[in-house]
Amino acid sequence: MVAVCDPNKEAKGYRDWELNYLKDEIRKTIKKPDWNPGGDNTIPGGRDNGKDIVDTYYANVRNDQKFKGCAAYADPRRLLDKEKDLDAVKIMTPDHLHGVLCMAAIRRGKHVLVHKPISNRLIEGKRVIEMARNNPKLITHLIPWDSNGSMDTVMNWINAGAIGTLKEVHNWTNRPVWPQYPELPADKPPVPEGFDWDLWLGPESDRPYHPNYTNMVFRGWYDFGGGSMADMGHYSLWTVFKALQLTSPTVIEPHRSHFCDFNGAVPFRVNNDFSFPMASTVRFGISGQWWPGPH
Repeated sequence: MVAVCDPNKEAKGYRDWELNYLKDEIRKTIKKPDWNPGGDNTIPGGRDNGKDIVDTYYANVRNDQKFKGCAAYADPRRLLDKEKDLDAVKIMTPDHLHGVLCMAAIRRGKHVLVHKPISNRLIEGKRVIEMARNNPKLITHLIPWDSNGSMDTVMNWINAGAIGTLKEVHNWTNRPVWPQYPELPADKPPVPEGFDWDLWLGPESDRPYHPNYTNMVFRGWYDFGGGSMADMGHYSLWTVFKALQLTSPTVIEPHRSHFCDFNGAVPFRVNNDFSFPMASTVRFGISGQWWPGPH
């Protein structure tokens, strides 16, 4: 690993499922039990942490490699221009940057590993797939966890007629397990020192910085994430898709929850076109059949 890239320099303002889990895992991996991320809390993040983790790992775990040090960049375009001998790129950004970074790497002849989803815009995802197919010498790999247990026993029951004709598949998830905001931020806190907000926005439209757009809550916004479906849909439905050999749905029918507020003494329904609902059901239809996706 020769370079890391992040528009955020230091571990400031990060959020995670637990306060110490990631830090403790890093300590074990790099064999440095007193490692700390610095910044303003115990949650690691930013390119300074990334560079330090890589350098410490090679020094403590793989010191036979004659490692020359990890470079750190804020701008992925600069990384791709400067690191001429780079073989592959691993993309672990918020969803809205997946597609454009995949395309930038493929255009430069780099192998690509990307976390789900392939993009946050359908047209970008189609373009990424088209570019990958047109560059057969490049390896492109979707890297999320893709096993939810064996379906062999279930498929044996289905194929033996134990439940009759399979007509529907029902799937549930407890997502979202992060806040999703029904209204746009009203306040305008300052951009943290060392954080390039414009680079983080990437291809999305300009707006004032707010911490409720970033880190683990990005996926609740249309512009930056794909909601619960992009988070959990692959994990919980891939096994079903694979076992039943399903193809793309022809009809998708969503039903969403809504949010209410008061205007003085009178309640009203808050409608928005910028964030995902608190809860929803989504029905996928294929060849006249329905099989609901994540609830």
